[in-house]
Amino acid sequence: MKFQRTACFLALGAAALGAFTLNAPESEASSHREAPGITEDPTVDCTDVYAFVSPDAPTTTTLIANYIPLEEPSGGPNYFKFSDTALYEIHVDNDGDTIEDITYRFEFTTTTKADSTFLYNTGPITVGVDDYDGLNVVQRYTLTRIDGDRRTGTQTVLGSGLLVAPNNVGPKSIPDYPALAAAATYDLPGGIKVFCGQRDDPFFINLGRAFDLLNVDAVLPGGLDSQAGLAPDHLSGFNCHSIAIQVPNAQLTSSGALVTDASDPAAIIGVWSTASRRQVRLNRTKGQPAVEGGAWVQVSRLGMPLVNELVIPRSNKDVFNNAEPKDDAQFLPFVQNSEVAGVLNALFGLAVPANPRTDLVTAFLTGVPGLNEKGAACEYQRLNTAIPPTPPASRSRLGVLGGDLDGFPNGRRLEDDVVDIALRVVAGALDPAFNVSPNNELGDTVVGNDLPFLSTFPYVALPHDGVNRQHQ
Repeated sequence: MKFQRTACFLALGAAALGAFTLNAPESEASSHREAPGITEDPTVDCTDVYAFVSPDAPTTTTLIANYIPLEEPSGGPNYFKFSDTALYEIHVDNDGDTIEDITYRFEFTTTTKADSTFLYNTGPITVGVDDYDGLNVVQRYTLTRIDGDRRTGTQTVLGSGLLVAPNNVGPKSIPDYPALAAAATYDLPGGIKVFCGQRDDPFFINLGRAFDLLNVDAVLPGGLDSQAGLAPDHLSGFNCHSIAIQVPNAQLTSSGALVTDASDPAAIIGVWSTASRRQVRLNRTKGQPAVEGGAWVQVSRLGMPLVNELVIPRSNKDVFNNAEPKDDAQFLPFVQNSEVAGVLNALFGLAVPANPRTDLVTAFLTGVPGLNEKGAACEYQRLNTAIPPTPPASRSRLGVLGGDLDGFPNGRRLEDDVVDIALRVVAGALDPAFNVSPNNELGDTVVGNDLPFLSTFPYVALPHDGVNRQHQ
């Protein structure tokens, strides 16, 4: 293993983090309601993407794409669900040409057992023979792997008729939610695991202050763990819908083999998610369902966190959601000129590096040299699958900046505090002249999720129930 936790390596990691954070300049909530168009279609709004070597199965990689921001757990009787008229996809580029080589496509279908009632469930929901007993509105999906172009490549159905875990209505309706979630966790041929369903939203942030003119003044020169009680996680008590898939690394790498040498470029993959809808939608009267047709059009995209909110201006936010990584040169000026850095300087008097931020561009667009640099410049998560996972108990929330080479921006783990990382890098953590207090101590005071993550797949915490949920 050629990778050591040297000071030089951490410096390179800092550079990468800076790049990824700068992709993130106009709100600070990962991708929750990040673009004008997608706010009108939340069922296909991807909120976060995670890519990491599985901590309990280190020859596999786990890919997670979360959709539907700010799910209120009590939001019945028509609870949240994946759209039946959309394609949900996780893409992998393993040769560095910014074009997908592998796509995992998820297509959903909803069935109502009894439409004469308004009820989501007609009794306690329990695990049945091949269904959920008591659940009136059942959703299933088909998982397909596409090799090559996402629309014209070779398709292999990996599973069909797979159950989506239901919404966590409340303890009377669901006496044992972990059992329901377990029934929706599948072991598929080839060593693949998959789960789709409701989960706690794993992103953590003081959301209100972030949008209140980047309101970090109360934590200056703070952002320290000791101040964690000052600000709540504004996503606590909210759920999302997760698509999670665990795949043997040999099925993801360009060599088609398990790569154990972290200096081998074949170990590095690029990961991003999309959601697409049909080009034409005809709305009809008298309660008739809409008719859709035409080509599939990408309407949501997510790779690195915070990009569309904090880097892309309003005029280009919907453009970014429609774009593919191969088209990312058009967004280069927004990376070079950090709006967030200007706000930190103008409102709080912080000395920050001057634009254009050329030092960040290389790391942002190409990956970190010696860690996960590979291929042409573009925006997606790059993960070196040959770097072993840090044991969960000893992980740093600051990822590579905290010494964890398997953390953000080498992919993204659930625990990685991308908000604090972003603030510090935008304030100049890459340059020793600016990597001083208070710049290198900035944060939103939220240092972890409201619920503990699971130690096994799908790792995302169980969802809050609609009766006992609490919002901080």
